[in-house]
Amino acid sequence: MGLEVLEKDEDGISDEDRVKEKVKLVQDFLHPDAQDQLSSLKAKMKSSEISMDGYLSKVKALLGRELCVENGSHGDVVAQNCKNGKTNGSAANGDSHKKEDEEVIMDTKEADAMKSPSAPKGKGGRKSKSDSEPKSDVTDTHLLFQTPPPKCPDCRQYLDDSDLKLFQGDPDNALDEPEMLTDERLSLFDSNEDGFENYEELPQHKITNFCVYDKRGHLCPFDSGLIEKNVELYFSCAVKPIYDDNPCMDGGVPAKKLGPINAWWITGFDGGEKALIGFTTAFADYILMDPREEYAPIFAVMQEKIYMSKMVVEFLQKNPDVSYEDLLNKIETTVPPAGLNFNRFTEDTLLRHAQFVVEQVESYDEAGDSDEQPIIVTPCMRDLIKLAGVTLGKRRQAIRHPTKIERDSKGGPTRATTTKLVYKIFDTFFSDQIDQNEKDGGIKRQRCGVCEVCLVPDCGKCSACKDMIKFGGSGRSKQACQKRRCPNLAVKEAEDDENIEEEELLPVKAPSKKVSKAKTKKQSNGKLTWVGDSIKTEGKKQYYMKVRMDNEVLEVGDCVSVSSDDPSILLYLARITSLWEDNNGKWFHAHWFCRGTDTVLGESSDPLELFLVEDCEDMQLSYIEGKVNVMYKAPSDNWFMEGGMVEDIKVIDDDNGKNFFYQLWYEGDCARFETPPTFTPQEDCKYNFCASCSRAEEREEQETPRVFEPIKDEDHDSKALYALACLKGEQFRVGDSCYLPPDAYNFSVKAASPVKRPHRKEDVDEELYPEYYRKHSDYIKGSNLDAPEPFRVGRIKEIFCHRRSNGKADVSEVKLRLYKFYRPENTHKGAKAGYHTDINQLYWSDEEVTVNMSEVLGRCRVEYGEDLNETVQDFSSGGPDRFYFLEAYNAKSKSFEDPPNHARSAVNKGKGKGKGKGNYSPLGLIEPQDPKVPKLRTLDVFSGCGGLSEGFHQAGIAETLWAIEMWDPAAQAFRLNNPGTTVFTEDCNVLLKLVMSGEKTNSLGQRLPQKGDVEMLCGGPPCQGFSGMNRFNSRTYSKFKNSLVVSYLSYCDYYRPKFFLLENVRNFVSFKSSMVLKLTLRCLVRMGYQCTFGVLQAGQYGVAQTRRRAIILAAAPGEKLPRYPEPLHVFAPRACSLNVVVDDKKYFSNVTRGNGGVYRTITVRDTMSDLPEIRNGASALEISYNGEPQSWFQRQIRGTQYQPILKDHICKDLSALVAARMRHIPLAPGSDWRDLPNMEVRLRDGTSSKKLRYTHPDKKNGRSSSGALRGVCTCSGGVPCDPADRQFNTLIPWCLPHTGNRHNHWAGLYGRLEWDGFFSTTVTNPEPMGKQGRVLHPEQHRVVSVRECARSQGFPDTYRFFGNVLDKHRQVGNAVPPPLSRAIGLEIKKCVLERIKEENDNVKENEKDAI
Repeated sequence: MGLEVLEKDEDGISDEDRVKEKVKLVQDFLHPDAQDQLSSLKAKMKSSEISMDGYLSKVKALLGRELCVENGSHGDVVAQNCKNGKTNGSAANGDSHKKEDEEVIMDTKEADAMKSPSAPKGKGGRKSKSDSEPKSDVTDTHLLFQTPPPKCPDCRQYLDDSDLKLFQGDPDNALDEPEMLTDERLSLFDSNEDGFENYEELPQHKITNFCVYDKRGHLCPFDSGLIEKNVELYFSCAVKPIYDDNPCMDGGVPAKKLGPINAWWITGFDGGEKALIGFTTAFADYILMDPREEYAPIFAVMQEKIYMSKMVVEFLQKNPDVSYEDLLNKIETTVPPAGLNFNRFTEDTLLRHAQFVVEQVESYDEAGDSDEQPIIVTPCMRDLIKLAGVTLGKRRQAIRHPTKIERDSKGGPTRATTTKLVYKIFDTFFSDQIDQNEKDGGIKRQRCGVCEVCLVPDCGKCSACKDMIKFGGSGRSKQACQKRRCPNLAVKEAEDDENIEEEELLPVKAPSKKVSKAKTKKQSNGKLTWVGDSIKTEGKKQYYMKVRMDNEVLEVGDCVSVSSDDPSILLYLARITSLWEDNNGKWFHAHWFCRGTDTVLGESSDPLELFLVEDCEDMQLSYIEGKVNVMYKAPSDNWFMEGGMVEDIKVIDDDNGKNFFYQLWYEGDCARFETPPTFTPQEDCKYNFCASCSRAEEREEQETPRVFEPIKDEDHDSKALYALACLKGEQFRVGDSCYLPPDAYNFSVKAASPVKRPHRKEDVDEELYPEYYRKHSDYIKGSNLDAPEPFRVGRIKEIFCHRRSNGKADVSEVKLRLYKFYRPENTHKGAKAGYHTDINQLYWSDEEVTVNMSEVLGRCRVEYGEDLNETVQDFSSGGPDRFYFLEAYNAKSKSFEDPPNHARSAVNKGKGKGKGKGNYSPLGLIEPQDPKVPKLRTLDVFSGCGGLSEGFHQAGIAETLWAIEMWDPAAQAFRLNNPGTTVFTEDCNVLLKLVMSGEKTNSLGQRLPQKGDVEMLCGGPPCQGFSGMNRFNSRTYSKFKNSLVVSYLSYCDYYRPKFFLLENVRNFVSFKSSMVLKLTLRCLVRMGYQCTFGVLQAGQYGVAQTRRRAIILAAAPGEKLPRYPEPLHVFAPRACSLNVVVDDKKYFSNVTRGNGGVYRTITVRDTMSDLPEIRNGASALEISYNGEPQSWFQRQIRGTQYQPILKDHICKDLSALVAARMRHIPLAPGSDWRDLPNMEVRLRDGTSSKKLRYTHPDKKNGRSSSGALRGVCTCSGGVPCDPADRQFNTLIPWCLPHTGNRHNHWAGLYGRLEWDGFFSTTVTNPEPMGKQGRVLHPEQHRVVSVRECARSQGFPDTYRFFGNVLDKHRQVGNAVPPPLSRAIGLEIKKCVLERIKEENDNVKENEKDAI
């Protein structure tokens, strides 16, 4: 009989008996003070000082305060004290709460408080003076809640827990263990024998109808560490012979109080899914069959965790690269085997058993090969270890035989199909690395030195120990004892390797200046004489074409070496571009070459390859060491068809250390390798022409504003007016519109700026919201409050320069007089006005401002809507940088009016005529039509459902004729959306092998693309295979060589497309000290490609999501290398750190506008406010929209064709407990798990959740304002975790406060999206406790739907996905956002267009010459 039984009014138990029974149960666990009070009350009752009723009343009050058992049938002071005293999470067992809905809070007052922890005082959870109760005068309640609720000292269970059950006793005929073992029914011993001490091995039996309990009779689990701590546990059962497989009681010997149990163990599985579990006592081994009915729930948990650990290990062994969310998907979709007492797995199940699961993974890894990557370091296990607070490196002697799991013989990637060139580059590099490591004696592996694994001695038996010198081995392998592989270190290494810190934390070298070379050069003592006469004299300089240095003649155009005064630095190499003599001696102008090691390629570069750079200087001839040969290696005429045929990495041979070659120009700041520009010096400048100087002058010319076409105007004495100005290669005329930075000018109206509401509240009821104190920052993840304003837009009224005193114009400072355009959000209506209008809609204003021309960021086109001869939509989609206005805004009257006439005459350009109708451009001319760009025949490898291709199609640059996708649901989705594409659902390695061996079709008869067919290659090779490794050893080497990155580069080498794009996670550029990046670029450079890399933020291209992606671009010889697209939308600055540090040097993409953007940011509201409301688990594949689109984004995403049906607005059905948690997350921005109330709630499956108990002092966070404890495990006080502290089925997930202190309080888990904010990176499986926990709808109690995720990625509503809800989420989460790939596609299109124009110009030139 437990405490909960005594709480119920049952026939036959009087009030007096009930109280006495209670006292008997808890007497030993009460505080000494309370025990004294009880004794005193008993004495008073016996001496008749108080009546029996008075005694019972006072004892109940005392017990109520001590245990806080809220008895619903007695409305006395006990209930009041428990209700109003802050009891810090003790369970309330009464029935005072009403059960209203399927999942309602058990008190309607508290329901009001649920809306937000910051509800006004006096409502529900808050205590205001008016509703506080008078304090009881029995004892000071403040002392009571400082002590944790009482636990049994043996089994560590809470004595007031409703789940605590007592052993019901044994049948009368039950035997003690020694007597039972000699029973003839077990036919192992005969009673005349003198015991079993003589037997070497213990006898084995089976037991059924068993239950396990401690010496106080509490039923308890045997797998929670009690046996290991020498707590005595006993069991009663029916014992059967070892050969009897029937779990019924028939034929069994009833036995009582067997034990104590010395050990428990698992000995594999019964041929199916049931684990065989056993006990060992001093007398025998027992294998467990079926438990007693009352013990079944406890035993089911044990079976559940064993089955789960088997499932996890098997899943991760076959899929080492999956995410935590993928594992949850596996768990939630696995149906437990028949015969086990549980019906579904949830995330709670996994977290409940995390310690055991991880220990089983450690056992599995321990038995593995030292060269295999341990499962413990997979991304998934690392996330589980962090979230659940698992202690690694515990020794597991208690489990005799760890779970047997067959190793997957087919593990590891399929062998990569590579071209010889790609293979050799990787092979040569890694062989060198491994040799170097061996020379250095390998990398000394450190230990954490704290975990139990580190503290045990070497075993002396494993293969690693046998090789150690101390055990008589050679000492060559330098491997740690297999029993002592420190899991903490392995996990830390994998974490460090993957979580590359932001580059700001790294020391960054300043870009190398030209003068740096001058400091380290040394002079030679060679004899110098001019050869021939001076060919030109300029001032004091006399120019020559040749000079003799000792016995060597050098002439302009020759290449020379210059030695450094630091002998460890390689020779500097330069081309002589001019030779001269002046008063200071004999000089030459050096145009420097850059060695590969000084580029981003670093140590992976070809030692003989040089790069042209913009770097030159004047130097004395005496610094020259000698002449070298530098040849230009131009691509061959047959370059496109040579794919896969080049075998040698070497480009040239170098016999004497003086031969080098170059093929590309290198731009250092943004790591661009390009075809060298063609500079043709005029005949009279050949003696003095430097390509570097020429390029620098050209750039300076572009960056300086210039004015042309002066306008004669008698009215302006102080300024000179012009009709045209040029900046950065763009022309600006009067009447044109342009972009300016947001700080260029302000508006007359102070727009209602979004209020920065601090979401930290001070008046929170800490009993009801015990985790709220963790919200100490006002920063809300996914908030747009810090997003900058988009560019200002103005129309040029005048271009002018001020006149100097001598009447001449000061052309060094060009000024613009502009009309300001207002955006909707700049008017008095504020941000809300921008929500419904088009993002490219403006308002004319007659407000004027003068700005410096140097501030201008670019040109745009602004038209009056009524003057267009096409729809506003067609005009807007006709090209970039297009805006329109329909009204003028008057800031003084805060009104919208018709635009004045001068606003409409954009084509007029100050001439006073023209109505602004017709096909006019802002230049007042008919816009020249660009030549039609042919679509590139494209192969999309690792295509997924087609996000990358979709964006390219929207840009009009690609026609995806072939796609390769191994995962069938994604391949099917690609087919649905691209019916004309041949989709190969097979391994890309197999396909490349077929093509390279000359096959025309695959086994299904699908035609394979042949050499010369593919003009663009795009794809995102998964690279998790080596993301958790960080030493160069043979395993790293084979993983790298077999990675899909290598396969993908081989596709590029074989097909030689005109354009190549590799998309990957941001950290692709940082993996393995950027080695993956370097080798990728090295392969492309050796093939002859121009290439570059950069990191882009998808949020800057029109989606409400932060998603940083690494993009490598390459262009074939003869093509233009695309630049990265300038941001279109402003976005949160925290998410826009896009530079990359490689070898201590910071690289930037070519983007010049930084964080700026031409449009406002896209929000969650823009993305999905028009979608109809659905519930958790909604599964209708097609529903009605139920309304019109509200925002510009929604109008775009729904498309121009009327679609009444909304597809895939479906969401995952989460468990009853998770659904309850979601229902209790407030709707305020920034809400997450820390806002959950600590209370019992009725779940939709009919069960109830529990209240979380706070049982330990918290070293870091102290106590609440009321003195309540804040720790949920012994570790909060700085000692190791106690497994018995784990709690389950609580509304506040126990694992989050358990590990929150070391993981930023798990900010964002169970987080709601904010309407005015943005999505975290859209993941493959939205899980409230996953990596991106901010997945709850802003207002509905569910996770985001497939369609909402698809919109966060920018997929049109017409885009189809395939499979079940989790398949669809995975397709969306793995995709490249189409708006991002569209922006990149438009840049590629620009390059194709530029080349076509150049070719057309050349044809015209040739025709002219012919005439």
